[in-house]
Amino acid sequence: MFKRILSRVVSLLLVASIFLVGCSANVPQGLSGDYREDTIAVVESLRTALDLPDDSPDKSAAQAEAKGLINSYISRYRRDAKISGSQSFMTMATALNGLASHYNSSPNRPIPDKLKKRLEQEFKQIEIALRRESAA
Repeated sequence: MFKRILSRVVSLLLVASIFLVGCSANVPQGLSGDYREDTIAVVESLRTALDLPDDSPDKSAAQAEAKGLINSYISRYRRDAKISGSQSFMTMATALNGLASHYNSSPNRPIPDKLKKRLEQEFKQIEIALRRESAA
């Protein structure tokens, strides 16, 4: 009888701890929860990944990290109506969609110069929009 009760209590504690650990991860992969800071950090991280030479041994790790950041960033901020309607978010989503599309369709091919130039232009527009939005 005692073993049975103890077994159920231990099982209940295990389930509760697994549930609590799963719920505690409310900030996805490296994001702080501050939209402006996260946007700047993601832009800088993506610039670093884009600037790596194609023959760099860190290229695949940087690509995987970029894909994770893209997914985390979009899933965190697209549901917030105030943020998702901002110019900076719309431009950021466009840039992230373009890069994610390349990573998903041709992960082993180098990023075309045309795409790199477009992404850099969009990153600059994002930074300008963030400054404008924070001043408003």
